[in-house]
Amino acid sequence: MQLSAENISFRYTETSPWILKDVSLKVDTGERVGIVGPSGYGKSTLAKILAGYQRAEVGQVLIDQKPVQTNGFCPVQLIYQHPELAVNPRWKMEKTLRECWDPDEEVLRCFGIEKDWLKRWPRELSGGELQRFCIVRLLSPKTKFLICDEITTMLDVISQAQIWNRLLMLSEERSYGMVIVTHNMELAKRVCTRIIDLREINRR
Repeated sequence: MQLSAENISFRYTETSPWILKDVSLKVDTGERVGIVGPSGYGKSTLAKILAGYQRAEVGQVLIDQKPVQTNGFCPVQLIYQHPELAVNPRWKMEKTLRECWDPDEEVLRCFGIEKDWLKRWPRELSGGELQRFCIVRLLSPKTKFLICDEITTMLDVISQAQIWNRLLMLSEERSYGMVIVTHNMELAKRVCTRIIDLREINRR
């Protein structure tokens, strides 16, 4: 299976400068493609477009040459940088976790999610604990591609290592295609099978 962006262009208004211009890329299942580049160059915007959260002004996102579905469960899932903004503060974590599917105990154990955390409110968990929930709730059997937008930038070093080790292990088992947006070149070299500098494919 292949996720492709074809000639993607985006700007906020008709008179504002282009954030993305004629950007094309392809990601196969099993690949981990790093997207690197300076701040303000459109990395997060591209991540949102790939996952269907933002619509491109020009171009299209395809899975196996077919438009990504906008109804029902999308096989392309986005993991945000700020997990506290991706959860409902009025839901306990068990409801949040099962919003998309019902993860089994093996997956919960893999990400170090303890049973008593399920009864807690988001404010009662650390950023690293919250991010584990945000990742696991997207790992449905229907998920084929993960778009990871600076997913551990705000976490401590130990939490970063734990999350990446577990996510990479599971992604290899399930052959996820991954787009890893980061400003950290050392991280990209460590976890990615291929790296794209957005400055080289963004013709803005």
